[in-house]
Amino acid sequence: MKSTETTEPTTEEDRFEGLTPSELNDMEKQSLMALALATLAEQHKPGEILGSPEDTRRYLQIRLADRKNEVFGCLLLDNRHRIIAMAELFQGTIDGSSVHPRVIVQKALELNAAAMLFFHNHPSGVAEPSQADEAITRRLKEALALIDVRVLDHFVVTAGESVSFAERGLI
Repeated sequence: MKSTETTEPTTEEDRFEGLTPSELNDMEKQSLMALALATLAEQHKPGEILGSPEDTRRYLQIRLADRKNEVFGCLLLDNRHRIIAMAELFQGTIDGSSVHPRVIVQKALELNAAAMLFFHNHPSGVAEPSQADEAITRRLKEALALIDVRVLDHFVVTAGESVSFAERGLI
């Protein structure tokens, strides 16, 4: 006897495929940004392992893209590179931010971090790291080495692109 049951296809549907930003009104854009942040935050919550540099890059881009002033912060990680916390530590102006190694070392000790990943945005829209960006990264790496905290990367983020120091061999 043949079964008359039919099986439904198991392929998932992408309800957003082909959708462009110009087709959305302002409220829909805000809702979509909130949904994207919530989705990415699930992947970057305490205890989670960073899945890939690309996931982290996307998360930081969405988180920092619309900032009008420079923001410098870090992801603090345990010895298995699980997220302990994300901290935005310094707010700056449209073209710079003062970063103090002492504050970052204190935060690493406070949260017992074994590794860190730095990030900051460039409100100008140009993700190319400056000499000052490279210099502060070296200073932070040296300061954190004194307390056995590894620096894994530093992302410079804009709405359209981001640069990884590790991918460029600068870490």
